[in-house]
Amino acid sequence: MLQEFWQNFTQNLFKPLLLFFYFGFLIPLLKVRFEFPYVIYQGLTMYLLVAIGWQGGEELAKIKPADVDNIAGFVALGFALNLVIGALTYFLLKALTAMRRIDRATVAGYYGSDSAGTFATCVAFLTSVGIAFDAYMPVALAFMEIPGCLVALYLVARLRHHGMDEAGFMPDEAGYTAPGRAGPGAAARHGQTESLDDPDERGIAEELELSLEKGEHPPRYEEARKRTKAPLLSRAIFQEVFLNPGLILLVGGIAIGFISALQGQKVVHDQNELFIAAFQGVLCLFLLEMGMTASRKLPDLRTAGGGFIFFGLLAPNLFGALGILAAYAYAYLTDTHFQPGTYVLFAVLCGAASYITVPAVQRLGIPEASPTLPLAASLGLTFSYTVTVGIPLYIEFNRVVAQWFPGT
Repeated sequence: MLQEFWQNFTQNLFKPLLLFFYFGFLIPLLKVRFEFPYVIYQGLTMYLLVAIGWQGGEELAKIKPADVDNIAGFVALGFALNLVIGALTYFLLKALTAMRRIDRATVAGYYGSDSAGTFATCVAFLTSVGIAFDAYMPVALAFMEIPGCLVALYLVARLRHHGMDEAGFMPDEAGYTAPGRAGPGAAARHGQTESLDDPDERGIAEELELSLEKGEHPPRYEEARKRTKAPLLSRAIFQEVFLNPGLILLVGGIAIGFISALQGQKVVHDQNELFIAAFQGVLCLFLLEMGMTASRKLPDLRTAGGGFIFFGLLAPNLFGALGILAAYAYAYLTDTHFQPGTYVLFAVLCGAASYITVPAVQRLGIPEASPTLPLAASLGLTFSYTVTVGIPLYIEFNRVVAQWFPGT
């Protein structure tokens, strides 16, 4: 059994999709002078979100009314589980690292959300190895993106209520500045901000935010720091959480696919050249760029410490396994049948970390937190691990757990 597990696992490590990610990861390491055009990255991201949503919407239209309750319950389980994962992240970081509480809260938000890029990679990977999954999973992707934002905003609100200063330090943390006084905290904040003023350095949170304005390049950090901090219950924060461009594109694609299918206008089974045939190729280019980005974020982990690096590698394993076990328990208790790949996709939604939505919320509502540490963990470690080792590992773990729940 172990030999079969190892053979399947190693074979899955060298699929073409993952080779593109490895290739992109090597480009910065080899110091190749190549910059992936940002507008092309924007287009690839838009394409993936709409394509995933459209196909999911068409499958959603096929669902029988009797099955709606179980599917809604499953999505609600994912929402609640990501809330729990966000809270677990906060306490794990407390045990493993010496990070400031504001940074722990922000990282908790990243891991309490999900990753559309990781989800798209898993969809293509499952298709390439012939593992079926329920195509309505994009609905879960949309809903499970929100809990992380709520977790981060709640934790930060508590910290501010308990005396956090303008630089993000708590009264019992070194560097704290009492209200009305200039001190180490202010200096630390100033130093953190000034370190981002390199005109050749694009802020990765800005770089990966999905902008829909034609020809607009991501603003530099020196522009971003001029913005004022938005109140946590403001309209701007609400818009970033529930009306961010990535989520709207995904939900819009689902709605279009759903309505089109009801009208008999389908894409999935008509050999559509753009949204079906081109999906794998677009995802390969997307992973090439993500490999480059992940590689460039690794140096930021030097200041985080070994405990933080350990967490970035532990999280996708721990939370992904938790997702698979929770999905099987739900299927068993509700007598619901899920396709094998659905459990793997659910593990990805639980084990991945955000790099688009939560950074946008952080930049607007939590400017006191480090802008680099959360993305270094979510992209440099968790994304890299999940799309290379994690997905094949989830597939094999799912095969083992399936034997514990016969009939599901």
